[in-house]
Amino acid sequence: MYEYITGTLAEATPTYAVVEAHGIGYFINISLKTYSDIEHLADAKLYVHFIVREDQQTLFGFSTKLERELFRQLISVSGVGGNTARMILSTYTPQELQSIISSENAVLLKNVKGLGLKTAQKIIVELSGKMIELGASDMLLAANRKAAHSEAYDEALAALSMLGFQKSASEKVLTSVFKEHPTISVEEAIRMALKSL
Repeated sequence: MYEYITGTLAEATPTYAVVEAHGIGYFINISLKTYSDIEHLADAKLYVHFIVREDQQTLFGFSTKLERELFRQLISVSGVGGNTARMILSTYTPQELQSIISSENAVLLKNVKGLGLKTAQKIIVELSGKMIELGASDMLLAANRKAAHSEAYDEALAALSMLGFQKSASEKVLTSVFKEHPTISVEEAIRMALKSL
């Protein structure tokens, strides 16, 4: 029904924005990604998706068409509502989400607050083919590389936790280790992290 709303950004929070257009203030639910794109703007253009239910009408807004398309794909999966889809898009950028689905990484997807493994697997089964339509085919290689990197990261993090190191400190050190050495082995990553912890 509505394609986008452009107007004065009257209010912006990490979960919603109020855009005033022609004297009407539209309350629009947004993701963290969209919030970071618009938070410092005076005027905003949000691509919207309008959900009508018996008891409520809700507007969801996105800074890019790609993010809105991913949202629409997510809510097409039974059991995934607007708020869950928004939570997924707040946890991962559109590119990260495409990579996760393309590489069928349900374990990473279930890290989203309130999303169980079954639903994560369902999303991947139903959407993995559709990611190619969204231009994710050229990202498959990068996605596979990233998936391998995240598995090594998770293993190294688990090992450091078992050794008694604090999770937050371990995450910080491992992030910089993997940033500098993307193809590093789990053992080597642990060794390097131990030197810094």
